[in-house]
Amino acid sequence: MIQFKNLSLVRHVKILIEQASFQLHPGHKVGLTGANGTGKSSLFALLRGELHAEVGNLEMPPNWVIAHVAQETPALVLPALEFVLDGDVELREVEVALILAETNHEGEKIAELHHRLSDIEGYSAKARASALLDGLGFTQTDLARAVSDFSGGWRVRLNLARALMCRSDLLLLDEPTNHLDLDAVIWLEGWLREYRGTLLLISHDRDFLDAVIDNVLHIEQQRITLYRGSYSDFERQRAEKLALQQAMYEKQQRKVAHLHSYIDRFRVQATKARQAQSRIKALERMELISAAHVDSQFNFEFRAPTSAPDPLLVLDEVNGGYADKTILNKVELTIRPGERIGLLGKNGAGKSTLIKLLAAELKPLSGKRIEGKDLQIGYFAQHQLEQLRPYESPLQHMLRLDPATREQEHLNYLGGFDFKGDMARSTCENFSGGEKSRLALALLIWTRPNLLLLDEPTNHLDLEMRHALTLALQDYQGGVILVSHDRALLRASCDQFVLVVDGKVQAFDGDLEDYKLWLASQKAEKATPSPMLASRASATNTYAQNKAERQARLVARRPFLKETEQIEKHLEKWQLEKTHLDTRASEPSLYDVENKAELQSLLKRQIELTCLIDEAEMRWLALHEQLEGLPEVN
Repeated sequence: MIQFKNLSLVRHVKILIEQASFQLHPGHKVGLTGANGTGKSSLFALLRGELHAEVGNLEMPPNWVIAHVAQETPALVLPALEFVLDGDVELREVEVALILAETNHEGEKIAELHHRLSDIEGYSAKARASALLDGLGFTQTDLARAVSDFSGGWRVRLNLARALMCRSDLLLLDEPTNHLDLDAVIWLEGWLREYRGTLLLISHDRDFLDAVIDNVLHIEQQRITLYRGSYSDFERQRAEKLALQQAMYEKQQRKVAHLHSYIDRFRVQATKARQAQSRIKALERMELISAAHVDSQFNFEFRAPTSAPDPLLVLDEVNGGYADKTILNKVELTIRPGERIGLLGKNGAGKSTLIKLLAAELKPLSGKRIEGKDLQIGYFAQHQLEQLRPYESPLQHMLRLDPATREQEHLNYLGGFDFKGDMARSTCENFSGGEKSRLALALLIWTRPNLLLLDEPTNHLDLEMRHALTLALQDYQGGVILVSHDRALLRASCDQFVLVVDGKVQAFDGDLEDYKLWLASQKAEKATPSPMLASRASATNTYAQNKAERQARLVARRPFLKETEQIEKHLEKWQLEKTHLDTRASEPSLYDVENKAELQSLLKRQIELTCLIDEAEMRWLALHEQLEGLPEVN
């Protein structure tokens, strides 16, 4: 068991954690959350023995094996498979000892080592390492390639596989999904669910956290709180806690105001002086409750595009790739204003190639790429972070992009991306990956694109920024093409999906759960030998028939479900606006003569919103009645 006892952690004179006391039991899967800079990575370093607590104690079993993902990978000539096998240190030690014993003809020692090799499943180690690499997207030919042959992102995957190969008691994972595609993320969450040790996980992927963890450790205001349940359970519990804290704070503030009022009135009166003094002492003794603290919220929206050609962009019989290799064949794709398309497919299937074709960063090998008049593309990809000028501030970037706009307006805009105060004027050279991503997004959004091409925009973004981006995309009026391993973002932002597979780009008639099933069926087909028996063929036919029937039911229900989702989004927005207007309408100052124009405008908008909400609710009820008449999807 891991036990924190009144532990305080300080880093560079800054107090990160104060008086932490909690227990983590073997087998717990814990999500570690908190704003950037609150000490999550320092807590990992403490568990690895690289940092020491200023006060208090950290107790954990001394014989526990701790695994974590290395930050860097040297350019080794070692084959990928052997590099991953090195993650099991005891396996390698036994193998070396066995070679030595065989050289010295030590029969009894050889027998002992073979017995130990069997105990630690050493005979199946290569198969397990191959399975790890396969799950993380490596092909069979990759297993023999030297580590130095792989790019940075693939080396991160190798480090992850090596950490998973370790037969650990405690596994520490810091943003393990950052360099993974959706397929690998789905595989990893399945692997972690089956992991038998204790897991501590830092992640900004809400769906991934929900699928894996059963506890949350949240760092806030130098305190650590342990919540039981999934990430969604944590959000609900924290919201309830903050609401209670705010209510207690407001109640106490009323009491404080009453005491101050009494003291101010009677402290100079001789007959009341004693009572006034007792109230002063009561104020001094009172332990003040702080106002409920919520992490600073990002606040931005996409500026309305200046034009909306229809179609925005067309790929007609396009072959895409590079001089020596064609990756995509005869792509037919038309993008219209308001369409929100998510790209699905394995890593290396051609999703990024497709986005580069759309962005005109890659010329078609053949076929036509036809732009709509006044097409304005906003393209976000990880390599664009490298194009930021390290010795310029966010404000200087904005002024370079749009020198005609006032500096204060740029500062207000940057504040929505949490570049506030001195940070807006600080150079980018020491910015984190998340801060650079936020700045790149801010610059892109300012250009008023009517077509957004987003290739993994959430890498390095925290949960708050991902949520803000999701909300902004929902209100965006242009077209969207999105590649992301963040299922919460895909689910909330995309109305349709396109599958990139085997060099083809084709519509995928299903949602993310259907894609998960499709991946499973693809793996099953890959793992099954060529059909030799009639029973195998029969099973395949039954599966295909059931799948076809399920797809038919999905197709019948999908238009109703899509319209229902759109109505629910609009209702939430309209009801929020109406609540705000109702609150404003209750303020007496609104009825002053000078506010007559605002009052008339407000009343007119209230009537419009009431009509919109009533119509939407009636349509929502009608759609659900129609859905109830259709067969369920099993």
